Amino acid sequence: MSLSWQQLHELVGVPCEDQRVVLFSGISSLDEAGPDDISFLGNPRYQSQLPDTRAGAVLVAEGEWEVPDGCALIKVENPSAAFSKIIDHFQAAARHFVPGISSGAHIADDVEIDPAAVMISAGAVIESGAKVGKGTVIGAGCVVGRKSVIGEDCLLHPNATVREECILGNRVILQPGVVVGSDGYGFELVDGRHQKVPQVGIVELEDDVEVGANSCIDRARFGRTLIGEGTKIDNLVQIAHNVKVGKHTLIVAQSGIAGSTRIGNYVTVAAQVGVVGHIEIGDQVVLATRTAAMKSLKKPGVYMGSPARPMADEQKKMAAMPRVPKLLAEVRELKKKLDELRGE
Repeated sequence: MSLSWQQLHELVGVPCEDQRVVLFSGISSLDEAGPDDISFLGNPRYQSQLPDTRAGAVLVAEGEWEVPDGCALIKVENPSAAFSKIIDHFQAAARHFVPGISSGAHIADDVEIDPAAVMISAGAVIESGAKVGKGTVIGAGCVVGRKSVIGEDCLLHPNATVREECILGNRVILQPGVVVGSDGYGFELVDGRHQKVPQVGIVELEDDVEVGANSCIDRARFGRTLIGEGTKIDNLVQIAHNVKVGKHTLIVAQSGIAGSTRIGNYVTVAAQVGVVGHIEIGDQVVLATRTAAMKSLKKPGVYMGSPARPMADEQKKMAAMPRVPKLLAEVRELKKKLDELRGE
């Protein structure tokens, strides 16, 4: 599917000042784009690639730019966000949705589902009492547990699992290998043996949540583990029982959030962050890569280090660390001289 010059401007919300007869057939990076491709400059570090790009059109921020030969620059407020709209356009055209239930799928007789409005692939299993909304795609090897609810226009990629009684809102995306509703990690030491604590709650994912490949969200011990509307979770993330995550929060790869912690709205949890249990991370907090949050952090801002501290404080500490060996040597020398003065 192609995109005309006029359609491109309409899609990114910029008035079209001329009527060129141009058709774009794809998207690409600045260094790989061809004359039929649209690209964007969203990060200053790639600015050096702009003069040599062969793209037919490039989305750029407001400002003065050198226009490459044969290329049109389209100025927008946020090039990355505008480019995402173009990606969505081409993805929607390429999306393969053929309504129906494969003969190789296993659907319990009492599942609430409209075969003419969903796409269920071979090997999928949907257990008794479950509900599946219109427009939803369930990939090969997926399991939807007993009495679970899957909303409308969801996409479960192959081998995703939604265990019993869990709830997915509308437009939820689960990448391959996601497990929603696995048992929380709960044990009590009784007579020298670890005894499993029953996990009888559920997990609820609100509308427009996306969960990356091989991430796990544990069911609550009782009640629910909740992921708020619009939150995006990366690959290989662990979210424990009874955690509550707010709306439009980002949780990045290999991070772990321990049980009963509260994460606010518009929080960013960067890669390999650890958050202990039973604390609160407030709205608009940013936890930098490899940060260890060991107590509640309620004030908006950027935190880093182990334990987490305001970024400015942690950077001062980091800057001082290389000087420590020299300072220790100077202290030892001063102590030696002081001992000599004392006659020791």
